Amino acid sequence: MKFIVNSKKAAGNALLVCLMATAVVGFILTAYLTLLKAQNQSVARSQTWNTTVSIIEAGMEEAISHLNTHGTTNLLCDGWRLSGTKYVMKRPVGEGFYIVSIDSWVAGTNTNPVIESRAFITPPVLVASADGLVPFVAAINGGLTDNAFSPEGKLGRGVRAQVGRDSLFSKGLVAKGKIDLNGNNITTDSYDSSNPAYNTDGHYDPTKRKANGDIATDAVVTNSISIGNADIYGKVSTGPQGTVSVGANGSVGDAAWHAGGSHGIQPGYSTDDMNVAFPNATVPFTTGFTGPDNSTNGVAIFNGGNYILSSLSLSGKNKIMINGDVSIWVPSGFSMSGQSEIDIATTGKLTIYTGAGSTVGGNGILNASLDATRCSIIGLPTCTSLSFGGNAGFTGTIYAPSADFSMSGGGSTSYDFAGAAITKSVTMNGHFTFHYDEALRTKGPARGYIITSWNEMNPADVRNIPPVTTF
Repeated sequence: MKFIVNSKKAAGNALLVCLMATAVVGFILTAYLTLLKAQNQSVARSQTWNTTVSIIEAGMEEAISHLNTHGTTNLLCDGWRLSGTKYVMKRPVGEGFYIVSIDSWVAGTNTNPVIESRAFITPPVLVASADGLVPFVAAINGGLTDNAFSPEGKLGRGVRAQVGRDSLFSKGLVAKGKIDLNGNNITTDSYDSSNPAYNTDGHYDPTKRKANGDIATDAVVTNSISIGNADIYGKVSTGPQGTVSVGANGSVGDAAWHAGGSHGIQPGYSTDDMNVAFPNATVPFTTGFTGPDNSTNGVAIFNGGNYILSSLSLSGKNKIMINGDVSIWVPSGFSMSGQSEIDIATTGKLTIYTGAGSTVGGNGILNASLDATRCSIIGLPTCTSLSFGGNAGFTGTIYAPSADFSMSGGGSTSYDFAGAAITKSVTMNGHFTFHYDEALRTKGPARGYIITSWNEMNPADVRNIPPVTTF
């Protein structure tokens, strides 16, 4: 039998199969290339976008450094230019640059400045947009209009940050190590010498007290803070996993908590997130007078300036009068006993830098102005102990991060401490009332400016660069 094959039909079938196979391969190849392109574009966009973060941060750091150095004197220096109401700096970083600005009204004030840091970089040209003008990377945020370009055609991204003062005395009683309240009738609370509603003639009034007498430590051990039977009108904070012990009659909480006779710690008034660095103190001068300006009726008088004393030991009825802005450096430390005293006149201000263990006794340091910012004891790294006692209270601040601080009042007399203190450790023995002056958050010394909020700028604001003719 003879079979007849239609060669044209067979050829057509083969061609059809070949075309279908080619189409499938082409589809797979196209899908693969499309996926590969999308992946490459995604990686490039991500890398480009993320690169701006380091440039933004560089601009932000320069602005904060500029504020910390010149914020209370003159921001128009070190290459910064004034543009309208803002101080502006432009600086190259790698293949990009940043333009950072600081609101000019902050200079010389305690208000919170606003910093805007804009980063500009060259985006990779991967695939042109429909109009052929803008690279594909411009669609990072979902559309060409969602991106900001500088006049130089670079991709722009910006952050607006609110900045605030990092107050040194943001809490009342602070220590690097343990805080032990062993005495009887110990109380901590707060007042505000800058607000008449919370003080009387600028000083503490128990009828107007507030409940921000916070106690805090960086310690991370068991019983980092021992409250005992003290009444803490405020909060307690320890380092991570540190604990707080409270006696049977101890109480930590707000005014209502105490008014209700509650004991223990009010919910929400204890945290373990304290983590603060305490830098060593230094003396800001190297030369000074070696003795008082004069002496009258046995009273040593200091009228103002820097003084370096080889020793300072007051006993009996020795007395010092501070009339002006006085800074005293005592490398060997100082001591007070008997009925001795240091009187700070209403026009006076005293800062004592102590290089060794020191004792405040006798009639103590009397601050006539009752302004805690006008009396400061600063312990240098070699000052490892500081003790308070005697007959008088104290209105001022203590910064001695290497010193073990002890307060030992005698008898039934209550010893009042108004202001704030930062030391290595704290031990209270006796009758003490510690009143934190909340005004120190704004009036007291600051460690500089810190960022309090950080928000992405919208594209329109990024494009609205402060106009500066030349940098």
